[in-house]
Amino acid sequence: MKKPFSARSTRFGSDTLLERLHPWCIIRPFPNMRSKIVGRFRRRIDAEGHLRVLKQMLPTVPFEIMFDVPMEETDAQEIQEPLHR
Repeated sequence: MKKPFSARSTRFGSDTLLERLHPWCIIRPFPNMRSKIVGRFRRRIDAEGHLRVLKQMLPTVPFEIMFDVPMEETDAQEIQEPLHR
């Protein structure tokens, strides 16, 4: 019996494959520039439809759509270790 595919078990990291395949996010902003990702979607139109439902169910809670692309491993290393000339 085959094991179900899990995006969490990729060699790139915990949720990187899921994040790459579903770059459109609905976030709930909080004070102090913090936010919580409520859902991820492959297409913006899917995120917009889900956002409409959320706003109908929770009209007083703020939600936003955001395009989120994870940094490559090499990009993260360059940020942590700047080039010294």
